[in-house]
Amino acid sequence: MWCKKENIIFIGPPSSAIRDMGIKSTSKSIMSAAGVPIIEGYHGEEQSDQRLMEEAKIIGFPVMVKAVRGGGGKGMRIARSEAEFFDQLESARREARKSFNDDVMLIEKFVDRPRHVEVQVFGDHYGNAVYLFERDCSVQRRHQKIIEEAPGPGISAEVRKRLGEAAVRAAKAVSYVGAGTVEFIMDAKDDFYFMEMNTRLQVEHPVTEMVTGTDLVEWQLRVAAGEKLPLMQDELSVQGHAFEARIYAEDPDTDFMPGAGPLLHLSTPAPDTFTRIETGVRQGDDVSVHYDPMIAKLVVWGEDRTAALSKLKYCLRQYNIVGLSTNVDFLLSLATHPEFEAGNVHTDFIPQHCNDLFPAKKPLSREVLCQAALGHILQERTQTNTFRAQSHDPFSPFASSNGRRLNVVYIRNLTLQDGENKVDVAVEYNHDGTYNVQIDGQVFHVFGELIQEPHATYLSCSINGMVSRPKLVITDNSLHLFSKEGSAQVNSPVAKYLTGIDTFVSQGGAVAPMTGTIEKVFVKEGDLVQIGDPLMVMIAMKMEHTIRAPKAGVIEKVLFKEGSQANRHAALVTFVEEEDSK
Repeated sequence: MWCKKENIIFIGPPSSAIRDMGIKSTSKSIMSAAGVPIIEGYHGEEQSDQRLMEEAKIIGFPVMVKAVRGGGGKGMRIARSEAEFFDQLESARREARKSFNDDVMLIEKFVDRPRHVEVQVFGDHYGNAVYLFERDCSVQRRHQKIIEEAPGPGISAEVRKRLGEAAVRAAKAVSYVGAGTVEFIMDAKDDFYFMEMNTRLQVEHPVTEMVTGTDLVEWQLRVAAGEKLPLMQDELSVQGHAFEARIYAEDPDTDFMPGAGPLLHLSTPAPDTFTRIETGVRQGDDVSVHYDPMIAKLVVWGEDRTAALSKLKYCLRQYNIVGLSTNVDFLLSLATHPEFEAGNVHTDFIPQHCNDLFPAKKPLSREVLCQAALGHILQERTQTNTFRAQSHDPFSPFASSNGRRLNVVYIRNLTLQDGENKVDVAVEYNHDGTYNVQIDGQVFHVFGELIQEPHATYLSCSINGMVSRPKLVITDNSLHLFSKEGSAQVNSPVAKYLTGIDTFVSQGGAVAPMTGTIEKVFVKEGDLVQIGDPLMVMIAMKMEHTIRAPKAGVIEKVLFKEGSQANRHAALVTFVEEEDSK
């Protein structure tokens, strides 16, 4: 409205469309009148807890609790039973207030294991509107997308046409101009229902550009300038297949907890005609807690789904990050899962295949431990040689790390740490420059060299005749190896007195699982809590997390107040365990 009043052209839809589509209850009424299928539910103004509970009972559990002004999975919760309804309602409201400054809710029937399919639409000032086909965004965590693809796998031409035409009806119902996305949920019978309309370009719009050969940003500018749509419906077609993987700063192994921190090392696949990397970070940056955890998008195209998926896997192996936790390895696990490869996707894909996607952590292989030992020794030698070259006595035998000894064989003992497990490694320095590495009584003949390339260091090594060439990154006490099999991190043990956290947790405390802001404190000194009772709510990277009591006891001290910042692993609450408080 302000742009129109000031005679400024706004690149996007009219304000009325933004307003109507931004309120879920209003948008569903408009869509129903336009003949777009919707899921029935409660969209009323009465917002008391009791009224919403009554409506949920009428609809029947499970139900979806949604912020009427929500989007991107924010302010959205699933209440699977009456017992958990109020907790989920309050959590959704709290997140909605934080994200949209509005906590009005609607209640809808929850569709079990649906697909999330959305259609790219485009309108102009002359009443024309087209659909640029669909994207499947079903694989999600916390109702936020992880991998998107176009076109949707297994969607027939007939269903594709029905989807597109319904999306165009939705756009025309609000006199839409510019780029928009009409989002549907689709059940196992390919019946689909309107979910919401995003009145802008989506994060995943590049996959649509890839398969339609269009530049949607250019379309936006042309339409805003008063031109007609560059192409009509009969001129649009799908060519090939495209995937987009969202690179998040988070730890999938700890319930996708956000992971702010420094980007000590960042290397990506080389962009080309069929590979796009869209990012706002670079090596050396600090990823802040104040923004969404997505730090990049990796987009690839192939002649068909199989070719595009192969390219996605290849590029994910080339996406190497050190300094903070990311979901890159998890994305690779998703992309290589047989059911994902088959296109059998739905919004519960991750919970359904949890055991496959989060297998029990296996100890590092002997090959990786040999690579780590060799990399450590070679890196140490490089640093020593640099020191000797810069010293006044470069030939001093006291500044050598080559292990050379007169008449004796030098054996060096190393301790490497694989997660919580410590592995003792004995390295025998041979006179020919090779090494015998002994791990748990097994001996490996190892030799190699560090190869420095413009943007990376590689470890070219031979282990019992097997040649490999992983990328090597060393930071502080950690050594990171990246290869086609994935990534591995090997640490040097840190003295327990330097960590302190294990002792604290064992005494019944609670620690911050991520760096973030304390949104709410539920307890005070002297309170009695039971296992699982909520202590605090933290917010980081637009995610809410409830800190719960690990043991029963009496609160001894609350170390943070509402609105304060807490670093990851910071002690939040101390308490005396129940048996000690008697």
